[in-house]
Amino acid sequence: MKTTGRTGLWQATRAIVWKDLTAELRSRELLSAMLVFALLVIFSFNFALDLDPKTRGSVTGGVLWVTFIFAGTLGLNRSMAMEKDRGCLDGLLIAPMDRTAIYFGKSIANLAFMLIVEAVVLPLYSVLYNVNLFRGGLLWFILLGSVGYIAVGTLLSSMTVQARTREMLLPILLFPVTLPVLIAAVKGSAGVLSGLPFADVQPWLNLLLVYDVVFVAVAFMVFDFVVEE
Repeated sequence: MKTTGRTGLWQATRAIVWKDLTAELRSRELLSAMLVFALLVIFSFNFALDLDPKTRGSVTGGVLWVTFIFAGTLGLNRSMAMEKDRGCLDGLLIAPMDRTAIYFGKSIANLAFMLIVEAVVLPLYSVLYNVNLFRGGLLWFILLGSVGYIAVGTLLSSMTVQARTREMLLPILLFPVTLPVLIAAVKGSAGVLSGLPFADVQPWLNLLLVYDVVFVAVAFMVFDFVVEE
């Protein structure tokens, strides 16, 4: 239900982001779990893929995004679950503000956590696999792919947070919907790392841009109905 006398959208969004970031700074529960999981995946691939350097370079895009999406899914699940378990979600829903502020606030906080994990993974991966990942084109694909994944993931995690099997339900719903993001991100990242010209990877970049805009707009329109009891 819409309410009157509500707090401004940007002000409420900023308050939710600040709440999530300060709470995580105190507990370090969510971010530490994501980091540990991501590092375990990276080390597992390092020992499992005993390949020559040329072949390792060809699988870098896929390995990176497998790591990112698994860690990101863990973060999405825990982010909304903690709100529910602590009784904060009901308070946010009855607060005199536009409910889309909850979506944008949680999305920005989740994106910040995912980017922190990626900032740790990239140099570690570069050392383990002897691959230079600090390239402008690759960073754009990582950023846009993360935005699209978090935009959809935050919406779906809000839908599944009430379910008892939310840990299993979220990936089942999330992975098919974000398949275009994952394909574009992996293909684009692999193209950048292979040294392809920008014209060859630009279609994948355009797909990510369109996906991000469309799904952020869709989430903005439907979030109020998603969380309506």
